[in-house]
Amino acid sequence: MLEIVDLACIRGDRRLFSDLNFSLNPGSLLYIKGHNGSGKTTLLRAICGLFLPEDGKILWNGESIRTLHEDYCKEVVYLGHHNGIKYDLTGYENLHISATLDGDDIDEDKILAALAKMGLAGFDDLPTQMLSQGQKRRVALARLLINSSKLWVLDEPFTALDVAAVDLLQSVIAEHVADGGMVILTTHQEVALTSGQVQTLELGV
Repeated sequence: MLEIVDLACIRGDRRLFSDLNFSLNPGSLLYIKGHNGSGKTTLLRAICGLFLPEDGKILWNGESIRTLHEDYCKEVVYLGHHNGIKYDLTGYENLHISATLDGDDIDEDKILAALAKMGLAGFDDLPTQMLSQGQKRRVALARLLINSSKLWVLDEPFTALDVAAVDLLQSVIAEHVADGGMVILTTHQEVALTSGQVQTLELGV
C-alpha cells in the first residue's frame, strides 16, 4: 500500500502543492490530472524517490520510502517523458540491461516475447536510433512486460503511440492492475482507461 501524508513540494521559489493526502491499494489505478506546471511530474518523481519533498511523508506498507531505500526501489518502475533507452543499443540489449539493473532474472525468450508483444518483432536487433519515435517508445514500454515491480509510475506513457499501441498499452496496464498491481499515471490524451469510475487526483485546482 502506498500512502501520501501531508505532502508539500516546492520547485524553485514556487509551491506546487501542500497538505496532499491520498492512498493507493493493490489492484488500483490512480489518474493524476492537472494543467502544465501544476506539479504532476514533480509528484511522480517524489513518489519514486527521485525528488525530495519540502514536507510530508511517502509511506510504503507503513514505512517511509526514505528508510526502505533499495527495498522500495525494487517495488517501483518509473517511465517518464524520456524513454530512458540508449540509442546505440538494440531493443533487446536495452531490455537486458534494464532487467539486470532491476534485479530481474530474465531469459532471452522472455525479452524477445516482450518486444514482439509491443509490435517490435523483427526490429529487436536494430540500434534504437534507427527506430521511429513510436517504436522507441514501445521499446521503453516493453520494460513493463519483463519487470516484477508492483507499482508502475507512468508519466504521459501514451506519447508518440499510434491508436493500436495505445490500446495495447491500456490492456497491459489493466492486466497489471487486475493481477493486484498498482499504477499511477498522467496523460493529456483521452483514453478509456481513465474514464468512468477510476481513482482521480487533480492538482492545481
